[in-house]
Amino acid sequence: MSMPPGSTPPELARQVGAIARAAGAAILEVYHSDFAVQTKADASPLTAADLAAQQVIMAGLAALEPVLPVLSEEAKALPWSERRHWSRYWLVDPLDGTREFVKRNGEFTVNIALIDEHRSVLGVVLAPVSGELYVAALGQGAWLQTQADGPWQRIRTRPLGQPPLVAGSRSHGGAQGSVLQRLIGSDYQLVPLGSSLKFCLIARGAADVYLRLGLTSEWDTAAAQCVLDEAGGAVLDLAGQPFRYNRGESLLNPEFIAVGDGTIDWAARLQAP
Repeated sequence: MSMPPGSTPPELARQVGAIARAAGAAILEVYHSDFAVQTKADASPLTAADLAAQQVIMAGLAALEPVLPVLSEEAKALPWSERRHWSRYWLVDPLDGTREFVKRNGEFTVNIALIDEHRSVLGVVLAPVSGELYVAALGQGAWLQTQADGPWQRIRTRPLGQPPLVAGSRSHGGAQGSVLQRLIGSDYQLVPLGSSLKFCLIARGAADVYLRLGLTSEWDTAAAQCVLDEAGGAVLDLAGQPFRYNRGESLLNPEFIAVGDGTIDWAARLQAP
């Protein structure tokens, strides 16, 4: 569900949104070309679009005041001995969903988050192909802008649907299916979607739950978590605790569930036998 247009997002969120749109334009230049695909050390794909977006975002964030450290998927990993002293920094995925980019299905995003004392306090998610830009700031709400220079629309999550709509993969078998059944029952519908758009679908009231069993990194979730949190939802680990960032040496997330209905005690459901 959505709320009538109201006040615009705070200035910093709009500034970072403009940076994301510039990165999205650089991505689309490559997307509409005959691009090559490389393979990174972890076997994930890499394209010129990832690197072009990285350059645009780094330059844009460097022009903001104050200048803060940046942790990005496409930059050299910084050691914990340095990161442990950070209280406020940018956490970036220049192109989330490179596999979807390579498939040319449009389901990829630009993710930029501001982390303050381990919490995602500002989040920007851009879907370059559709032009949809989601922004949020701690305590101030979440917004959607469907096209550049268009009006801002406040977004909110919805009560758990009947049947619930589950954003995620087309195949939810095995352990994932059993966890979902325990949380929301066996009567649910799947909505397959790539990248951090799954969080955004819940944030705007078009889906209810996204369960992730398997590895993700902190830059995959931080921006969209802020959007979902500020729209009325939550991102919880499977012990029912909210996600936090820059927790230690590893940049990998625990398994998690993203939910929209804030009236449900999801922690209790997660901990139930």
